[in-house]
Amino acid sequence: MELKNALFSPNSIIRTPTFRTKGSITFAYSFAFIFLACTIIFLFGNSHVHQSSSQWFKNVIKNRSQLSSYFPHHNHLSQQNLSRAKDSVFNPELNQSRVSSNGSRNATLSEGKSTAAKKKKKKKRWVELMSKCDVFDGKWVRDNSPPFYEPGSCPFIDESFNCYLNGRPDTGYEKLRWQPNHCNVPRFDGGKMLRFLKGKRIVYVGDSLNRNMYESMVCLLRNSVKDKSRVFEASGKQEFKKEGTYSFLFPDYNVSVEYIRSAFLVQEWEMPIENGSTKETLRLDRVEKSYDLYKDADVLVFNTGNWWTHEKTSEGKGYYQEGDHVHEKLDVVEAFDKAMSTWARWVESNVDPKKTRVFFRGYSFSHFSKGEWNSGGRCDSREPIKDAKDLLSIEELSPPIPQMLDKSMEKLKSPVVYLNVTRMTNYRSDAHPSVYRKPNATVQEKRLFETHQDCSHWCLPGVPDTWNQLLFAQLVLSQRQTQQT
Repeated sequence: MELKNALFSPNSIIRTPTFRTKGSITFAYSFAFIFLACTIIFLFGNSHVHQSSSQWFKNVIKNRSQLSSYFPHHNHLSQQNLSRAKDSVFNPELNQSRVSSNGSRNATLSEGKSTAAKKKKKKKRWVELMSKCDVFDGKWVRDNSPPFYEPGSCPFIDESFNCYLNGRPDTGYEKLRWQPNHCNVPRFDGGKMLRFLKGKRIVYVGDSLNRNMYESMVCLLRNSVKDKSRVFEASGKQEFKKEGTYSFLFPDYNVSVEYIRSAFLVQEWEMPIENGSTKETLRLDRVEKSYDLYKDADVLVFNTGNWWTHEKTSEGKGYYQEGDHVHEKLDVVEAFDKAMSTWARWVESNVDPKKTRVFFRGYSFSHFSKGEWNSGGRCDSREPIKDAKDLLSIEELSPPIPQMLDKSMEKLKSPVVYLNVTRMTNYRSDAHPSVYRKPNATVQEKRLFETHQDCSHWCLPGVPDTWNQLLFAQLVLSQRQTQQT
């Protein structure tokens, strides 16, 4: 106690230091800070001392490593932290590189998200535009892009459609592209179409003009296949006016493209009469027997029209039959309506709209001048009709098939996409086979072709390729609409 009193008494020689003013305290802290800063500068500025300090660090690390066996986890973390600290202090460029790398990675991710968002927004705008656009309201424009497939390159074109191999000298009819007035349609992409159709069947049903379209699709798809030998004809090729089913297979995609002839979409019939003979009639109340072959197809493309202009159908005398009754006289407009109603009922009853997309291709114009198909009609033009006032009048057609089709489409209950190609074909007086119907024709055949020109079908490559392009655009639109819902 005496010692304590001696040490801490007011009169003791040894006293506890005291700082009586705030200035004294500030001075003390400032001095300590300056001393510490000078020490650091001296250590890192002097190479000799720096080496010594490095050795000192090594000794410390070495001593710490001796304890690692007791605290391995602590040692591992400590070494990682120390390494990072040394990298940051002694190698600022590496530190900056890490920051830059992280920044680049973040920028790339951000850029990728931005690009994906832009693509999604662009597709959405395209869907909105195409949903409102009438792609059949437009004009033909000159386009020097190569055709969808080279003329003469597709071996599956029917002889009478292959104008190039039949000696047609001009090629201008191949260099026209359909341009809608209020939107753009995508160029046909055979690879994308095959991927869309993978594992599916697309079937064309109708008259020889739908065979024109069918052969176009086969050639369009074949052109995108690298190994052309991997396209097989699954049925024997026959003359297109005969009954039958025709199909091509693309085994690498498990795709089948088929054509079934049905000129009227209802059944051509033979009515038994006296003496064991028969009478040809058209059953307005029955669809073709072949319809069961394709009701489960994934894409169906129907057409009818041109055969209704022939003499038997347009006159309607003793030709139209319902049940056992043969009409003595029936107007072609009424007969057509009955036939289309029969077809529509079959679609509604047999086709699953969740599985099958149904299309109906509209009337395709013929361009006979100075006669009809059987009376010397000709189509010698090498240029399309350019002025709308020079187009053939729909009202003057007998019967007015386009108007009859329009009314039938309006009454449909099932979802059917109407490919209304009537106006676009009206312009193309230049694109028919005309006299170029056979390769190496004899003199006698050439004379026959002069008086029996083909002004109804189309050269391939040619107009039917555009029909399939518009079909492709509708399938793309449908797919994107589904993706957005």
